[in-house]
Amino acid sequence: MPPDPYATLGLARDATADQVRAAYRKLAKQHHPDLNPGNAAAEARFKAVNAAHDLLSDPETRGRFDRGEIDGAGDPVAPEPPRYHRYADAAAGGRYRAAAEDDDPYGDIFADLFRRSGGEGLRLRGADAHYALAVDFLDTVTGATRTLTLPDGKTLEVRIPPGIEEGQSLRLKGQGGPGRNGGPAGDALIEIQVRPHPVFTRAGDDIEVALPVGLKQAVLGGRIAVPTPAGEVSMAVPPRSDTGTRLRLRGRGVAAHGGRPAGDLYVTLRVTLAGVDAALEAFLRDWTPAPASKGEEEGA
Repeated sequence: MPPDPYATLGLARDATADQVRAAYRKLAKQHHPDLNPGNAAAEARFKAVNAAHDLLSDPETRGRFDRGEIDGAGDPVAPEPPRYHRYADAAAGGRYRAAAEDDDPYGDIFADLFRRSGGEGLRLRGADAHYALAVDFLDTVTGATRTLTLPDGKTLEVRIPPGIEEGQSLRLKGQGGPGRNGGPAGDALIEIQVRPHPVFTRAGDDIEVALPVGLKQAVLGGRIAVPTPAGEVSMAVPPRSDTGTRLRLRGRGVAAHGGRPAGDLYVTLRVTLAGVDAALEAFLRDWTPAPASKGEEEGA
């Protein structure tokens, strides 16, 4: 007997769509084959979780399952024989008559049987399949193509567009469940999960990076090498820069996409005291800062 999709996902029958999605994400991550290599039980569980989500995430198929029209595998349930006594209780002169306005005496019976049989003979679209794909941070910045291995060993080439964010999904048409009676296949919906980067963080289409600079560079200014998603570039540090000074490199953030220009890269300076020697310590010990001029005080 096919499993109950609600039980597979650990849900009550009145679960909301958000609860269905959250339960699926949790179980899919837990049992994903990439995280359980060689574990046949985890692979089987992963397949069952995907099948349950496919059925319950579609309001139409979920409704048909709740009404008993299909089973947990999505297959039609054999219809019950017509119960003619239901119609024998109608008002006098109206027994065995359909309620439809076309006055078809068999319309309700055949319509009910057609619904319960799952529409045999109709071309039905296949169910959508849901997957998760973990990608590197830089893939979402510059774009990339990655391979997704499915539980059955099949692979899909997934193009990661620049600008995609954590939790967004990509749709691959025709890569889902097979259609019925010659109907089209469903789609593959691939949720993107982004691995963090050790240096960069993202704010919309802009990239943020914190960069250490020495005391001499901070005081006197100069050029420093700055990492960007496309490689190192040289940037000028203004004299008398302090920790927290924020500099911008135009067009060095997320690549242009969807008619939007490339984002910027923002560099936040962190002044370090590495390289301080005895001579500098002696100078600072005897050094008395000059009093600020009147203009400097007014501008402070």
